[in-house]
Amino acid sequence: MEAKKLLVSSSPHMRSERTVTKEMLDVIIALIPTGLAGIYFFGMKALVLMIASVASCVIAEFISNKVMKRQSSINDLSAIVTGLLLAYNIPVTMPVWQTVIGAAFAIVICKQFFGGIGQNIVNPALGARAFLLASWSKNMSNYVAPGKVSAVSAATVLSGGQKPALLDMFIGNMGGCIGEVSTLAILIGAAYLVIRKVISLRIPAVYILTTAILLMVFNKSVDGIIEQLLSGGLMLGAFFMATDYTTSPVTKKGEIIFAFGCGLITSLIRVFGGYPEGVSYSILLMNLLVPLIDSKTMPKVFGVASKGAKDE
Repeated sequence: MEAKKLLVSSSPHMRSERTVTKEMLDVIIALIPTGLAGIYFFGMKALVLMIASVASCVIAEFISNKVMKRQSSINDLSAIVTGLLLAYNIPVTMPVWQTVIGAAFAIVICKQFFGGIGQNIVNPALGARAFLLASWSKNMSNYVAPGKVSAVSAATVLSGGQKPALLDMFIGNMGGCIGEVSTLAILIGAAYLVIRKVISLRIPAVYILTTAILLMVFNKSVDGIIEQLLSGGLMLGAFFMATDYTTSPVTKKGEIIFAFGCGLITSLIRVFGGYPEGVSYSILLMNLLVPLIDSKTMPKVFGVASKGAKDE
């Protein structure tokens, strides 16, 4: 008879009904309003890109697990979340084949090469967005007004385009990436995640407030702050990507530092940089600092002798 092994681990020992699959399912549900808004404003091409991105992420995860001889992880639904977030971070004019390449990059390079879910050091969807922006910058900046997918490109509010009414900006009736235009849809999904206790408001609140305050300080004006907050990927990034468990700090103090850093970098790029956005790069850069932030904010472990202590 096969001997049973006793697995021993350090305390604390906690049981929870929450699993990775349940967490990812909640995120998928929360992302549905944003996806529906993207389809409403940009048409069926938005749905095609979502399907292509999600399918490519799932296939890439399945194949990479096979090649790397790992247990299949497609059932945890994390690849679907990555696919949706990537689709939400590209314009509706993006070619499907480039979206597929971006999805493969997100899963294979940004996730699987580091060991799979829970081991990646940057948010896979944002890593893929940065890759697509570096590879096909023109296509990644080819924004169009809602309902005019086949029309010529139009500048966004952040890049000097015409400013829509604030209500239109809040609802999503403006140019931009598929999933970043409707603040209303994003907030509906975010409210669901907060109610389900999947995320807390600590990171999003500090991130958004820091960005608003620093934009006012750097610009020496309060004019246009609301437009800045409603434009670009700030809301989507603050609620759905900066809060990623794997790539954000585990301590409350660390979360505040992380969110403040995201806000600082975003405002610096928007005011002084040559790129009108800044959200993606701010989160990616702060992702890289998470291990350092955690090491400096982790509470002291009880029962460990202080430095320099002598044995009696």
